Amino acid sequence: MYGLEICATAGLPSGTIHPILARLEAIGWLESHFENTLPQEAGRPRRRYYRFTQDGAENARIALARSSNREKILPGTFRKLADGNV
Repeated sequence: MYGLEICATAGLPSGTIHPILARLEAIGWLESHFENTLPQEAGRPRRRYYRFTQDGAENARIALARSSNREKILPGTFRKLADGNV
């Protein structure tokens, strides 16, 4: 996914998501690349695409499992956060 697509999916502004993406890339969880298109031809800036590294994907699975365990302790909290109700 490209940066603004991630923002839209997460329902969060670019100023929130892009620093997180940069930190995840710095620690090796993500890798990124710019698309191979000319901005003049596309009529927009080039998109930067992100994807998990193998280690990053595994670490993300572990983090999600931990958050699932917290959900059992604090029922509904993470669902409310995901729905934007908190």
